[in-house]
Amino acid sequence: MPAKPPEKISAHTSRTMMYRELSMLLEAVPPGAPGAAYQAAVLQENVLLKKTLSSRKKTLGYLRALYVLRPEDPLFRALRALWAADPVGRPLLALLVALARDRVLRATIPAMVEAAPGAVVSPELLSAAIMARSPQMSPNTYRSAGQNAASTWTQSGHLLGRRHKVRTLVRPTPEAVALAMYLGHTEGRRGLRLFTSDEMKILDLSPHQLDALAFAASQRGWLDYKRLGEVAEFNFPYFERVLGASYAGD
Repeated sequence: MPAKPPEKISAHTSRTMMYRELSMLLEAVPPGAPGAAYQAAVLQENVLLKKTLSSRKKTLGYLRALYVLRPEDPLFRALRALWAADPVGRPLLALLVALARDRVLRATIPAMVEAAPGAVVSPELLSAAIMARSPQMSPNTYRSAGQNAASTWTQSGHLLGRRHKVRTLVRPTPEAVALAMYLGHTEGRRGLRLFTSDEMKILDLSPHQLDALAFAASQRGWLDYKRLGEVAEFNFPYFERVLGASYAGD
């Protein structure tokens, strides 16, 4: 079986969210393909262009840790459906799924939310955020995780720059908002509380912008939207019908 990083360690101690590899893999494997097709694409067909079989196995293991790569998994099915519908929003879609899967990456959310546009966000800052919430790793592991998290937030569009990374505002699509709201829904949030989840905070939107994009998502069929003043009701028939049982994070 392909190597898989221990869940207690997290993919981000050794890798980023691997947006490039994920994009190449989803391009190579058609929607609806079984999980075995993703394994074959990486190991036998080498669609990710890795030099050795060992590297292919490790890459597949980390991708599975973050995205599962099986159509039986509701969150992966959601990713595939939204990925096809929203090419522009793909970096944020990948980030949202990675955040749901990876505790270490998720620990850096407060640091990113608190950083004002233009502020420098160093790997050391992210390492400190991880250390505060995952106090059982070595100094080298914290350092590596901070560097990888900084790269992930760069891939998603939240950071800009190579040597000195500065905070920038992202521009979410209705599909990214729909996925963030669905993740909040699986956590038990209802009504306007969906706008206050960690997933929504990293989308860099005001309440008015969130509401507008939620309405746009409803117009595209991703969710049902009802609102009267400060009372709102959101339902997710698409996710529940097509994806089956609700996803629950680790």
